Amino acid sequence: MTSQKRMVNVQQAAEELGLSVACVRKWIAQRRMEYVRLGRAIRVPGAEIDRLIAEGTIPTKGLR
Repeated sequence: MTSQKRMVNVQQAAEELGLSVACVRKWIAQRRMEYVRLGRAIRVPGAEIDRLIAEGTIPTKGLR
């Protein structure tokens, strides 16, 4: 399944990002992270996890 269609719950998103569940819930509450509400369930799109990782990635310095 591609990251465009992959949906994970808060626990799985926290594991993939290496964060606590509380941190992911806080980011969702602060709207720092996109999510989908399906009734009472909250799901995080795989593309959002990929975006957070890409934006947080610091490139290496070029070697001289």
